[in-house]
Amino acid sequence: MLWPYRTPGIPDDLFEQLPGIPLSKREVRLLMLSYLRLEAHSVVWDIGAGTGTIPIEIGLLCPKNTIVAVERDSDVANLIRRNCDRFGVKNVQVIEGNAPDCLEKVQPRPQRVCLEGGRPIKAILEFVWDCLEPEGRLIATASNLETLYAISEGFAELQARNIEVVQPVINRLETRGNHQTFASVHPIFILSGEKL
Repeated sequence: MLWPYRTPGIPDDLFEQLPGIPLSKREVRLLMLSYLRLEAHSVVWDIGAGTGTIPIEIGLLCPKNTIVAVERDSDVANLIRRNCDRFGVKNVQVIEGNAPDCLEKVQPRPQRVCLEGGRPIKAILEFVWDCLEPEGRLIATASNLETLYAISEGFAELQARNIEVVQPVINRLETRGNHQTFASVHPIFILSGEKL
């Protein structure tokens, strides 16, 4: 078994990757999972799933969850499928298409949403918020100021409650030549909110 542990935090290099396709780094992934506040029997949507790290971690942690991973590019969607196969994750449904249009007929509706990208981000946020079950949670990531502002504004307009925003600073020890040095992991904001 590729990851035989009951804890999250799969090393990044265990996932099959494609050049230019985003991968949520392990330490950031751990924070994202904690802000989702997963339950044993939930429906989780991951929009902009990239390499599929979040759906796979959720699938391993909560095998009775139903996870929908959304990606617009068929090559990236196939990458998610291959990574699910690598880890033996069976409870992830991969949907190819542009959000929010491709989500119109997806059932059942989610209790948790992870929004990791997509344009127009605010329109996607508003659509999935309407789909989100009452008492549901939505987390979103932002790697630039414009996305951070759009998500923050969207949360305010949607009257999300218990909003939290974190920007973790993570450094990893790396070997460069004969020396070991700390290198910063790409900075990202994680925003979370709850629906009344």
